[in-house]
This record gives sequence, C-alpha cells and structure tokens, in this order.
Amino acid sequence: MDLKKLQRLVIDALEDVKAQDIKVFDTTSLTGLFDRVVVVSATSNRQSRALAASVRDKVKERGGSVISVEGEDTGEWVLVDLGDIVVHIMQPAVRTYYNLEEIWGGKPVRVKLVPTGAARPAV
Repeated sequence: MDLKKLQRLVIDALEDVKAQDIKVFDTTSLTGLFDRVVVVSATSNRQSRALAASVRDKVKERGGSVISVEGEDTGEWVLVDLGDIVVHIMQPAVRTYYNLEEIWGGKPVRVKLVPTGAARPAV
C-alpha cells in the first residue's frame, strides 16, 4: 500500500476512536526500518486497545498487512507495527515519561486532522 494512503488510513482509524494528540514523524533519514512513527494518547486502557484494533482492522480491510500488535494485554502502551509505519498508542503518563517525540520528532509530518464534530470526507 502507498505510504500516504496508509498514513491517511491510520489517522482516520485513530480519529474514529477519538485518539488524542496525534503526531506523525518522518523517520526516513533516521532509520531504514520504517518511514513513519505515529504517537497518540488514549484516555484509558480500554481506549488504547480499541485504537489498536481500529488501526489493525482498517488496514486489513484495505488489504494491508499488520506485522504485529504488542501491549494489548495491559493497554498502557500498545504498539502496532505496519511495516512502513509504527503506531505507538500510549497513556498520557507513559507518553510523557518515554517522550518518544524527542527521539523521533526531528521531522514532523503535517497531516490534516478532522476537527471534532466535523464530517469525515469519503476515502
């Protein structure tokens, strides 16, 4: 799947379950393992698991592959590995502690997020 389409699909899946503070980082110059890192916050363990499931299900529906999902048992930090994109879904305290934005945040990607309450355009 094209990187931009996959990135849009991931963001839409996260927005569907009301992810907070979505940040996307371009890591092409930092590592050859993946091209994007997405970091988001969830308000509860249940929401973390729901966000991961939403990303996993939407990617599979569109014919993409999910390499692995880690951390669903606790839900404090769930990682969804999509190959080109790695999604980190974290509780706010965990996100603050590990501060992944400092590690991967050298080159943020500008993405259009849907304002709260707005209708999502058809993909």
